Amino acid sequence: MFELLNYEFMQRAFAAGLLIAVICPLIGTFVVMRRLSMIGDTLSHASLAGIAAGMLGGLYPLWGALIFSLIAAIVIEKLRKRFSHYAELSISIVLSASIGLAVVLISLANSFNADLMSYLFGSIIAVSALDIYIILSLSIVILISVYMFYKEFFYMAFDEEGAELAGMPVSNLNMYFTVLTAMTIVVSMRVVGMMMVSSLMIVPVACSLLISKSFKNTVFLSVIFALVSVVIGLFSSYWFDLAPGGSIVLTSVFILIVILIAKKVLKMQ
Repeated sequence: MFELLNYEFMQRAFAAGLLIAVICPLIGTFVVMRRLSMIGDTLSHASLAGIAAGMLGGLYPLWGALIFSLIAAIVIEKLRKRFSHYAELSISIVLSASIGLAVVLISLANSFNADLMSYLFGSIIAVSALDIYIILSLSIVILISVYMFYKEFFYMAFDEEGAELAGMPVSNLNMYFTVLTAMTIVVSMRVVGMMMVSSLMIVPVACSLLISKSFKNTVFLSVIFALVSVVIGLFSSYWFDLAPGGSIVLTSVFILIVILIAKKVLKMQ
């Protein structure tokens, strides 16, 4: 059953997958609590433009994705200040611009090839040693950042105005959190794929919200659900020759459906 772990590409895929299974729901919990679920899709489309730009300019695609997603994160926060009463507009504007830029750059680079497809939908054989180093480095930064600013992010997730009145540098913290979200997107896309990464940030959190009774419990359970989804998804991807991103996300959706049915059955008893 576990003979697939004898292959180096599967070892790299599982190493990357387990890392993203921790950081995606960790950041995703704060994203959900702040009602910013669409920000994942926005930043993932910005990273797609970065991948295309990297292919066009001869830059390693993950670096291009990181640069473009960080720029998009900064622009979102700048626009949120401009449209203070319509904050969701900033996400829609950046999403539209990112999609348009990605399409133009892909057409210029003539890069709609197998490598780009691996970034779109994930690939268990495309994860290189360099990818692991990048994923590990960015994951460490994300984990340390959440540990250091956990109380501030928690406060802002439930009462941003109260956090500002309490003297917290809300504007700078918002910017930094959005940058961390962008880094999470880039870290995850090699395994899960750009089209699926926001789902891995959101669906495990949705699962945990159905049964958890505290914020910390929500974070813990969402990480557990993400880990289960990644492990089952990667095994399924290898055995049945499926896209890993789709397999992982469908597993997490299946877990969500099981929890919903179980809760309904328990209420009927």
